[in-house]
Amino acid sequence: CMYSIYLTIVRNKDHFLFVLTVFLSFFLLLNNQDPKMSILRGKAIEVVSIISSPFTMAKSFMFLEEENQLLREKTLSLSLQVESMLNLEKENQELLAMLDFKRRTKLMIQPARVVNKGIQPNLLSILINGGEIDGIKKNQAVLTPKGVIGKTIEAADNASIVQLITDSNFRLSVRILPSGATGILRMLKGSTAQIQEVPKNAKINIGDKVVTSGFSDIYPADLPVGIVEGVYEGRSSFQKLINVTLPNNMSAFQYVFVIIEKINELD
Repeated sequence: CMYSIYLTIVRNKDHFLFVLTVFLSFFLLLNNQDPKMSILRGKAIEVVSIISSPFTMAKSFMFLEEENQLLREKTLSLSLQVESMLNLEKENQELLAMLDFKRRTKLMIQPARVVNKGIQPNLLSILINGGEIDGIKKNQAVLTPKGVIGKTIEAADNASIVQLITDSNFRLSVRILPSGATGILRMLKGSTAQIQEVPKNAKINIGDKVVTSGFSDIYPADLPVGIVEGVYEGRSSFQKLINVTLPNNMSAFQYVFVIIEKINELD
């Protein structure tokens, strides 16, 4: 090993001598107390400083970029945590509302969770995780604490398809309170539905409550449906058209109730 080091030194003696000479020269320059040498040392320091500045700046930029990347990752992580907390709060509020509704109602209802959108392209529907095992069958009313959202149209053992009230083919017999006028509700656009076949002489005002009429074999009477937002004269001189705002955001709720036994009585 020592012999190998000796051979390396012999082969590269010129390089070693050059490095040693430069080192000794700098050592003598830096330790010489002559005033002229002080000026020379000052100039040498300035040159070294100028040469080193670009490298220092580049290193600083690299450090800043690394720090910014860490900050971006931290910001993203915090944003995801906040979003998760907001979603949990929203879900908790929805569950509390459903629990309160279940305590107040005398209907036989089965809770279920929305697991996906419907699989039929020509039908606005959702898929829920409750089925025949839970007492859910075809043609049963589906609602949230805010109001009716649709009806079951297919039921398997552990899942069911619900046709939404916003589907263009959906129809619902409703009653407007306090006038008691009845009509057929269908979807108009957005979150607005329209009631047709309302007698022209019915006294209806904006803000009146719209509920199920009880004439249907599927929907018990007095289930909440929406609020009157507009009253218009129909083409026929014997009818009014009533626009209704639906209370449910059809893209927001996560849980529903299915009425598995029709009882025409609510608290």
